[in-house]
Amino acid sequence: MNGSLTEILSIRSQADFDRAVDQAVSLLQQGQTVVLPTETVYGLAANAFSSAAVRRIFEIKRRPFSNPLIVHFTGQDMLDHCVRRWSPEAEQLGRAFWPGPLTLIALRSPHIPEVVTAGGDTVALRWPSHSFMQAVIQKCGFPLAAPSANLANRLSPTRAEHVKEQLDGTVPLIVDTGSAPVGIESTVVDLVSRPPALLRPGMISFPKLKTFVKNLEKSTATESSSVDRSPGRTTKHYAPRAKLIIGSWKDSCELEAFVRQFPYSRNAIGIVSYSVKCDPAGFAHCSLLPPEAENYASSLFSELHACDAAGSDLILVESPPPDAAWDGIRDRLTRASSTTGFELKDTERIDGRTRR
Repeated sequence: MNGSLTEILSIRSQADFDRAVDQAVSLLQQGQTVVLPTETVYGLAANAFSSAAVRRIFEIKRRPFSNPLIVHFTGQDMLDHCVRRWSPEAEQLGRAFWPGPLTLIALRSPHIPEVVTAGGDTVALRWPSHSFMQAVIQKCGFPLAAPSANLANRLSPTRAEHVKEQLDGTVPLIVDTGSAPVGIESTVVDLVSRPPALLRPGMISFPKLKTFVKNLEKSTATESSSVDRSPGRTTKHYAPRAKLIIGSWKDSCELEAFVRQFPYSRNAIGIVSYSVKCDPAGFAHCSLLPPEAENYASSLFSELHACDAAGSDLILVESPPPDAAWDGIRDRLTRASSTTGFELKDTERIDGRTRR
């Protein structure tokens, strides 16, 4: 498939919505992959019950088959076809947070092929809240495997143009409904393990989850030595093309001191901050994101994409606050960061306040 064969359908009216649903459903029923919007990020979707269709996802993303996929569904009947057993804890969390950006791990049914689950006996399940994704799943009549619509380990897409930049020509259709409102991937909770474990933080925080699952623990593993039950846990993930470094600064002077630690010209550096407005003069890109976690998350990947698009070789990102509400953001930035192995001269640590 060449680049001219990827169609982008922008939704501006109910007629556009209905037409795009019909086109997406037709392609999915034929075993093809399409890019659909969700509330978290844009997803590369295929029939979750079809091994052949799901394999195409891995081929397009260049994703290792050891990395499982999340299955998106709507309604109890469809859920019952995806799982062998549904626990009281899963019922509680589902009632509290679905539809929404929460993924739950349960024992998979025989209807879910092993390629979806990396050969494991569990499946990651989510009921999305995005109206377009819901409409497509309901009309298809089958659940959709839908990881983020980007090349493996690259920045997740929160706008259709982000998808086009990475996957143009590899899919027949991208449906464009604007920016994904949540902005980072879903929270993932494993309800098969004992005790239950938070595998991937997101915008549904650990304290909120503990309200419903008292014995919930945080997983300390980054990736499993055997079969992993959740995507997004590799050490290097969600990464821009540019080198990304997390640091801290309390004012513009400290930001300037931080910038001077790196052997890059200013026009090759992007800045992403939430507390200090940087002077954009000379930088490749400057962003001042909202200081509230939810608003910050909805803009983060888009601003990292903008840094890449501006030609940044280095992106300096202000370290998030330690609050639990920022855990998902901190996880994404840590995995995207190139700090490991980067050598700073004449400094003890990567912090604008520490210089020798």
